[in-house]
Amino acid sequence: MDHQEKVEGSFIVVSKDEAVSSSTISTLISAAHSQDATHNSAVALGSDDSNSASLNSKENTQLDVSVLQQQLQSLSKSNKTFENWARTFRCVPEQYYTPTTEEEIIKIIHLARLSGKRVKAIGTGHSPSDLACTDGFMINTDKLNRLISVDKSKMTITVQAGMKLHKLHDHLELYDLAMSNLGSISDQSVAGAMSTATHGSGAEYSSLCASVLDLTMITASGELLYCSKTEKPDIFNAAVCSLGSLGIITRMTLQSEPAFRLENKQDPAKLDDVLKNLDSIIHSAEHVRLWWYPHTDNVVVWRANRTTKEISRPVSSWRTSYWFTFHVYQGLLYICRFIPRLIPTLSRFMFWATQSKPLEQVGGSVEVFNFDCLFPQYVNEWAIPWSRTAEALRALDQFIETGSVKVESGVGVAAPSDEKKDGHAVKVVKEAGLKVHFPIEIRFVKKDDVWLSPAYGVDSCYIGIIMYRPYGTPVPYKRFWAGYEQIMASFEGRPHWAKKHSVTFEGLQRSYPKMDAFCEIRAKLDPKGMFLNDYLRRHLIPSSAPSSSQCKA
Repeated sequence: MDHQEKVEGSFIVVSKDEAVSSSTISTLISAAHSQDATHNSAVALGSDDSNSASLNSKENTQLDVSVLQQQLQSLSKSNKTFENWARTFRCVPEQYYTPTTEEEIIKIIHLARLSGKRVKAIGTGHSPSDLACTDGFMINTDKLNRLISVDKSKMTITVQAGMKLHKLHDHLELYDLAMSNLGSISDQSVAGAMSTATHGSGAEYSSLCASVLDLTMITASGELLYCSKTEKPDIFNAAVCSLGSLGIITRMTLQSEPAFRLENKQDPAKLDDVLKNLDSIIHSAEHVRLWWYPHTDNVVVWRANRTTKEISRPVSSWRTSYWFTFHVYQGLLYICRFIPRLIPTLSRFMFWATQSKPLEQVGGSVEVFNFDCLFPQYVNEWAIPWSRTAEALRALDQFIETGSVKVESGVGVAAPSDEKKDGHAVKVVKEAGLKVHFPIEIRFVKKDDVWLSPAYGVDSCYIGIIMYRPYGTPVPYKRFWAGYEQIMASFEGRPHWAKKHSVTFEGLQRSYPKMDAFCEIRAKLDPKGMFLNDYLRRHLIPSSAPSSSQCKA
């Protein structure tokens, strides 16, 4: 890949469930396992018979491959280039499939088993990393987008996992329901958002994956595996946030709540005041997030609470218009590529123009939670304990302004070290200050019990940094990323799974108490690594294990 520096009663069934029937599944799984049985019987025979049986097995395998290729031909494209939303990663899978049913996915997995190919499922491709990339079989889940059922009394919804979040919201709205919390966008697939522990913000609200009640996935053996909080709970807690490494998730049941409006208020503030009163600010509303404008002490405090007030929107102004916040801003960022010293001035100007006055609105929950992500960008984001937020932001501010990083490791994900102090490793880097884009976004998430969620067992603060790519052009970001990651690691940080980061399996193993248990389940469900790609090998497999080259940054 090239790196270039998306009813009646309480229980309602609203559409036919086009999942595979149990008899069809049994037939497909039996066909998949028959190849292993043929091979095993050949081993048990004498040498002459064994050679003959082995030859027959190979011929049968080739026949099965040919049949499956013909059956899947209409779903497949060759030499199709996949590119993520930010246009920072691309790959060319050997085959690109767009199935519409679970039965078709089972056939694809069976073909991959017989052919020795890797498999990777994708949704929108919004992850700003190579998480979705493969040179094997790529499965686009866009057409697995059907509503299966809604239970009004329990406020639950079951959908095919390729459904986009914005479509999920539309279905929920029909039944006066809504998700309790959302991230900044709703373009992702349901499985993609849950499998990467996508999050919103709110002191009493966990990541979106905590809303998953049960799921169904197809494993490397072709098995249709159902799990929930009460049935196969260990597999469930591993699978909810599993990055596609355990199988292809095809269905999910989610917990929702009655539809609601949000009253949103945005107020300008000063960084020092915010950090001194951080705990009270975190709990000052149901949902709180901060936008810090680096190179300044300006912060926007964004608050939202449920309300019954009538819908109202801010008065229209050139300051908040699309042409200014998108087109003018992108043009100014493009100029700053050639004159980086202007970036601090641009940060101050844009704060004055768009955020220096309080803003208020009342709207539906989706409308208020979601934002326009503007244009392509490099993004990095880590979660740290709430209690360390102020320290981390001060260290980040010092790094941006002076170019100096001084962090103490020994907790969480260990940072590189070149000095020793009081028994702990200390990393000191001294270079010129940086020129970085705004905003630095700070959000707060309640702890959960999903094994690989960055908020597992810890009330967490997510700190996200960004460098925009105006008109798709590259900007310097690697030194910013390296210093940021050293700082976050020193404050017990865990990287966001959807973002590109540099932490290897060994560092993540130290940070996640359930990593070893997760890896045991992964090895049992996918012993030959069918669902692994470069990203997953970097982060879920020990560095000493063999790796393959697929997508290169």
